[in-house]
Amino acid sequence: MAVELNYKELVKKLKVLASDKDVDLADDPVCQALSNETPADIALALEQLPPEEAGRIFTTFGDPLAAEVLAKLEPKLSKNILGKLPEKQMANIINILPPREAAILITEAPQKQADSYVENKDANREVLQEVDARLIYANGSAGRLMTTHFVKLHVGSTVGEAIEEIRKTDPDIDLPEDIYIVKKEHKKNDRLKGVISIRGLLMADPRQKVEALMAKEVVSISAIAKEADAAALMAKHKFMTLPVTDKDGYLVGVIPADDMMQLTIDRMRSRYAKAVGTDAEAMEQLTPFQAAKKRVPWLLGTMFIELMAGTVISHFDGVLKKVILLASFMPVISAISGNVGLQAAAITVRDVDSGSAERKDLWPSIRKEAATAILMAAVCGFVLGVIGAIWSKHLPFGIVIGGALICSMLTAGMMGTLIPVLSKRLGFDPATTAGPFETAFQDVVGFAVFLWLATLLERFIA
Repeated sequence: MAVELNYKELVKKLKVLASDKDVDLADDPVCQALSNETPADIALALEQLPPEEAGRIFTTFGDPLAAEVLAKLEPKLSKNILGKLPEKQMANIINILPPREAAILITEAPQKQADSYVENKDANREVLQEVDARLIYANGSAGRLMTTHFVKLHVGSTVGEAIEEIRKTDPDIDLPEDIYIVKKEHKKNDRLKGVISIRGLLMADPRQKVEALMAKEVVSISAIAKEADAAALMAKHKFMTLPVTDKDGYLVGVIPADDMMQLTIDRMRSRYAKAVGTDAEAMEQLTPFQAAKKRVPWLLGTMFIELMAGTVISHFDGVLKKVILLASFMPVISAISGNVGLQAAAITVRDVDSGSAERKDLWPSIRKEAATAILMAAVCGFVLGVIGAIWSKHLPFGIVIGGALICSMLTAGMMGTLIPVLSKRLGFDPATTAGPFETAFQDVVGFAVFLWLATLLERFIA
């Protein structure tokens, strides 16, 4: 509980400092606010601030503190901060970190910053080796998550030799706990033969061969597999590490559980924030003026599309004057269709932003929603058509009402499904665009079909 309170209190202090434009953040106030605070608490506090303020405060840190804090920040914020750091300072910070943590930051950094470090003559060779091993594989793959810094033993080693090998490792560098047993093949390639834990080694006779103790049925994952598959394997088997193999089955690295947990938590936070189609954290950080500026253009676009609906209505002014009852059903058609569109938009946005709906998987969701819209439109159109026929005492009037509702609902369902997909592909926020445009288009199409049918059947319904 004390840790939670400390980090929350620190957030308040930093918000006050960051909001005061007259305070020199390189001076005493920040130093006092951060005194006796752990890098983890500082990272948690910075993540609660708008990116600009977090970056402004970060620039006041000395390189040692900056390195520790940067390694603990969520990827999105660390990438933002790295993108604004001078190249020399970034290189200094990276060189302070252990190779594994440094490689994680570089592979997540903006391309320009990553290239500048790789080309820096003072770059850490171990870090570059780790970065090169990761960058061979695509972003989002298991290979991009793995580390090449782990303890491996060759077949034939004794327990005593294994323990001695572990003692030679740098105690300041965090290494995965599992030890992998390999057999050298084709010069540098290691064939994975088994795995054993440090505890297993410590409890065994130092003279025993590791082959007698190791687990020989080792679950591994291909380096080109998806990171989600790696996470599923680790969770299912409760592994502390997961070995990664290349296309030929040779061991190329391991994924530590703590790295995977951090990544999974960050993904979950991001997807939760986008569950309704927008980045809630980013929206919370906007001022009212910024939020309005972001949303007003789409509302103005909706206004102009709705004016088209007004033009359609004025074009059929004659039939409305003759059959006043038509006007009574227009709000009903608009409201029902609007709800269909909003439901379709919410479902599609969830699929788009959850990460489960990739491009190849999205069309089945669209087809399913289209089929659902057709069934709902048929039922609602029939019911409203019957009500219209009874109310007006004219069957053609009911046909007009039912047909118009069906067309309007289908349009709303289609727009509510397609607009979020197109918005996402074009780089816009689906939640900001889906609602306004879906409503506008279904009004234009719904009213046009409604009044066109009414005009065709005017002599039967007047």
